[in-house]
This record gives sequence, C-alpha cells and structure tokens, in this order.
Amino acid sequence: MTSTEKYNDSIVKGFVISSIVWGIASMLIGVWIAFQLVFPELNFNLPFFSFGRLRPLHTNAAIFGFALSIIFATAYHMVQRLCRVRIFSDKMAKIHLVLYNITIVLAAITLPLGFTQSKEYAELEWPLDILVVVWFLLFIINFFATIARREEKQLYVALWFYIASAVTIPILYLVNNLVIPVGLLKSYSVYSGVYDANIQWWYGHNAVAFVLTTPFLGLMYYYFPKHIKQPIYSHRLSIIHFWALIFLYIWAGPHHLLFTPLPDWLQTTGMIFSIMLWMPSWGGMLNGFLTLTQAKEKIKTDAIVKMMLVGITFYGMSTFEGPLLSIRAMSALAHNTDWIIGHVHSGTLGWVGMMSFAVIYYLVPRLWNTNLYSEKLANTHFWLATLGILLYIVSMWVSGISEGSMWRALDEKGALVFKDWVEITGNLKLYRIFRGISGVMYLTGVFIMTYNVIKTIGTKGSGFKEPDLRVAG
Repeated sequence: MTSTEKYNDSIVKGFVISSIVWGIASMLIGVWIAFQLVFPELNFNLPFFSFGRLRPLHTNAAIFGFALSIIFATAYHMVQRLCRVRIFSDKMAKIHLVLYNITIVLAAITLPLGFTQSKEYAELEWPLDILVVVWFLLFIINFFATIARREEKQLYVALWFYIASAVTIPILYLVNNLVIPVGLLKSYSVYSGVYDANIQWWYGHNAVAFVLTTPFLGLMYYYFPKHIKQPIYSHRLSIIHFWALIFLYIWAGPHHLLFTPLPDWLQTTGMIFSIMLWMPSWGGMLNGFLTLTQAKEKIKTDAIVKMMLVGITFYGMSTFEGPLLSIRAMSALAHNTDWIIGHVHSGTLGWVGMMSFAVIYYLVPRLWNTNLYSEKLANTHFWLATLGILLYIVSMWVSGISEGSMWRALDEKGALVFKDWVEITGNLKLYRIFRGISGVMYLTGVFIMTYNVIKTIGTKGSGFKEPDLRVAG
C-alpha cells in the first residue's frame, strides 16, 4: 500500500490551495492599505474601502485564512504520518474544509460592510463566531481521534505543539467572544471597561502564541529534519522549549496594556513573563540553527532550506524584540507607532510567511507526485521575500522611532515641539512609501510561488524524486 492510498492527502491538498488563495488576498489588501496611509484617495471615497474596514479584513485573511490554512494542512498531513494511521474521518475533514472557507468568504463580505465587534483578531460577529466553533470542533475531534487510534506509541514533539494549539485556541476564542446578541449582525461583549481590555489582550497576545507560534514551531520540528534528512539537533531541548514556552506565553498579554487603568501589578506581571519568554524562544531558535548545521552546505542551492533558515532567524529576532518592547521605558517610546507595525510583520512575514512558503514548496511536489517546476523561481521568490521583509521592518523601525521621538519632543520651556499630528504624519511619508514598496516585493514573490505551484501541479503524477540533502561522509 502506497502512502497516498494509506493516508488522506486530498484534505491536505485542499488546505494548501486555500492557503495560497487567502495568502494572495490578504497580502494584496495589505499592500493596498499600506499605500492608503500615503495616498488616502485610494479609498475611492467609499466606506467599504476605507482603511478602518480593510485593515481587519487584511489581518483576518492573513491570520485565519493564510496561516490557519497552513496549520490545518500540516496538521492533517503530519498527524497521519506520525501516528501511522489514516485520519479518523474523511467526511468530517471535508466538512471542516468547506465550512472553514465559507467562514473566510463571509468575513470578506461582512467586514467591509462594517459589521464588526471592534476587537483585535476577533472582529467577526456572533453568527460567524458560532460557525468558527463548529468547524474547529470538527477538527479537534478528528485530530484527537486520530491520535487516540495511532499505531505509533510515542508522540513526537512536533505533535505536542499542535496539541497545545488545539487545546488552547478554543478556550481563548470562547472566553473572549462571549457576547449578548442584539441583532443578526450586532452584539455587545459581556465584559466592560478594563475587564474587557484585559480579556481582549489575554486573547490577542495568545492568538499570536497559539496560532502564529506553537503550530509553526511544530512545523519546524517535523518538516525541517524531514527535508534535510537529519534528526533534530536536540530532542531534550525541544521538550524543554515546549513546556517553558507553554507555561510562560499564557501570562504575557497584559504587556499590551502598559500605562492604562489596568492594575500596576498585572502590567508588571505581563512584562516579567514577556521578558522570561526570551529563554524558551531562543532555545527553540538555537535548536533550529544547530539542526541546520547538519546540512549547511545546501543553503546556497536549496530554496526550502534558505526559507527555513530566514524563518527561524526572524523567529529569533521577533521574540527578542517583543520582550524588549514590553519593558515600560521602551513601550513609552514605541507603543502606537510604526515600530509596533514593523515588529508584528517581522514575525508574520519573516517567521510565519517564510515557514509557510517552505512547507508549500515541500508538500506540493509530494502531494501531486511530481517534481517542483522551477527551483530557480523558488529562489527568486526567496530573495524577493527576504529583501521585502528587510526593507519593511527597517523602514518601520526608523518611522516608529522618529514618530515616538516627535511625540515626546519638548522645547526649552517644556512645551511640545510638534503640536500638529498632521505634521508628524507628513514626516513619516517617505518611510511608509518604502513600506508599500516592500509589500509589493513580498507580494510579487507570492505570485511567483503561485505560478510555480500551478505549473508543478500541471505535471502531476509524473513521479516525484526526493532531493539528496544528506551530508556526504
């Protein structure tokens, strides 16, 4: 029996295609609204195309369309192979795929129309929240039922990271989205004031933790060794990494609410746990780098290795910068400036984006039983994405530090030097143009990848040959 016959790979294919579709959509909107901050007329004087409505569409499509598609694709692919059994229910997986994509489509309709809860990463109104709960429950049942009937006794650490996400995401989502409906597309949170803010950022920060971090670390621990055909450098370090990260991450949310009415002790708790996150985060990064040393000669030629290297590098950078920005003195300068935008995108474009692209390039040839159409195009994608990310975060660092400094600038009499917000915004125009250009570069890379994938799928069944990435001698 072949791997294709034993495992359900059609569901993996479905989520890989979803990831590409929603990746293009989210990044196209991201470029559009980036240029809107320089050229406001790009909203065409229509409320549906205003920054305030398109921005949540961009974040939802990127996080819950692109990234979550990658998570589901790799979860279904990985759990079958690590457990050596077919997924528990093919039908349940298919319903999950259909309902999931219906939800993203409905989000793309309702958000530009202005139907929103006005909560970061939780903008969808209550009927869509219920739909999310339904298909995520289907996934959880299927995922854990597959693990329960496994033929492989040991659970490799990559699955632990996915299990952490599968357990934690429902708790976060349900608690934060408790609302009182007052209409078909209108509701009010059961929380109010500082309690609402605290719950929101407990959810918001841990949405980053358990959607954009833990499953992508699981992805790294499985696909990186598989691709280079070498074991992970330290299994013991991966276990320490897992438990330390899971324990510390959940308490870091209050650092988003420094200098607010939130009690000082709670703000300090968030800051302390954020700083402690340096240790497990960099432990995971070092494990990835040391694994790479077993195939370092392939960095020059293999696009997947290069993408994973850059992804792991940006994981280290963003998990250093995040705790740094949680310190009160740094937050006072950076909060609500473009620096935060740069920080977020170093993680999403650098870590999540690069790891996602690497996995797409890894999976597509194997799923469709063919060789990648063009390694040269994959390398072109790599360079466009890498240079785009660097231009993005450097422009936002300079813009953010300039912005924060201008807000705080005082003359010899102690009065504000810059009293006009419009003047400050005007000084940031050049940096924001560079941000838009960097987005075009990154998006161009995604279009190149899409072309490469389409051409690869077009030769399906022609036979896949595993690349030889083993170290000689």
